[in-house]
Amino acid sequence: MEATNLKQFQCENEEGYDRQSELKAFDETKAGVKGLVDAAITKLPTIFIHPKTPQNSSNNVSTANIPIIDLQGIHGNEMKRREVVEAVGEASETWGFFQVVNHGIPGNVLEEIKRGVRGFHEQDTEAKKEWYTRDSSRRVQYSSNFDLYTTPAANWRDTLFCVMAPNPPHPHQLPPVCSDILIKYSKEVQKLGGVLFELLSEALGLHPNYLNNIECNKGLSILGHYYPACPEPDLTLGTSKHADNDFFTILLQDDDIGGLQVLHQNQWVDVPPTPGALVVNIGDLLQLVTNDRFKSSEHRVLANQCGPRISVACFFSTNLLPLSRIYGPIKELLSNENPPKYRETTVKEYVAHFHAKGLDGTSALLHFRL
Repeated sequence: MEATNLKQFQCENEEGYDRQSELKAFDETKAGVKGLVDAAITKLPTIFIHPKTPQNSSNNVSTANIPIIDLQGIHGNEMKRREVVEAVGEASETWGFFQVVNHGIPGNVLEEIKRGVRGFHEQDTEAKKEWYTRDSSRRVQYSSNFDLYTTPAANWRDTLFCVMAPNPPHPHQLPPVCSDILIKYSKEVQKLGGVLFELLSEALGLHPNYLNNIECNKGLSILGHYYPACPEPDLTLGTSKHADNDFFTILLQDDDIGGLQVLHQNQWVDVPPTPGALVVNIGDLLQLVTNDRFKSSEHRVLANQCGPRISVACFFSTNLLPLSRIYGPIKELLSNENPPKYRETTVKEYVAHFHAKGLDGTSALLHFRL
């Protein structure tokens, strides 16, 4: 990174500080947070400094453990399936988060997708720049902070975003360094997603195909996150507190570096990496259609000095598809005692509101409550 740009990023919050100019200067490098690390900065740029709040305190951490659910045998053993359905339902109602093991995705594929994401972010900046964009309609986007210009404080994270379903891109439409594994991994995740939607449907007392039939599983996007080592991790976050704007997310964590935390009973709970496991978390859209029965829990990622940390998040959402399907609380779940709590909406409208709001610490669902 040029020295003139670096100097702008190291300005202190003094009289005359122009936040918009600093944001623009950072954005125009197209080098992301990794570019700052490559420039060997020792002080955190002002745009990344988060205000000190009780929610951000490292003292507000619980020792509870999120549920781990073993999917082995769910297709051939009726008793085992009933146990798993019950466990998935309970975790979705009380935590909004759980980990799955024996999920069917081979370990070598998990390792390969992490290598692919790392390879994209660690290639030469000039090779990455052609993918850098803030056009949210693009099927492949590389950027740092989708809400850079609206969020109160930027996060210490770069992201590669790829829409992989229902119309898979051709390999030449994806970054060459990871195109093959993106295609392979998305197929594996779609299969697992279909199974999880069945289990979630059964946990609601519905037909196993219910959520798949209303196209919750139709769209899939992969987000390859890169959290570089941070010079002052206590001043910022890798990802601010938020809930996901999808039906649910399947997340692959780095095996070595933790940092993911979920807010449970008003305390932060660490979600430590479990080799071979995948984290599943309920998104806002599933909370909406289940009328608050399933919880879209808020979560965050801490910055760290040990990075880089890699994570691969797969979002089940159809926000970039021209679909007019209306989603509201599922009528089979409603009664006089449980009236609808949300108005109907489209995925596109919901996600547009989420993006306009940014990661400001409030729930996007509030906008749709009756």
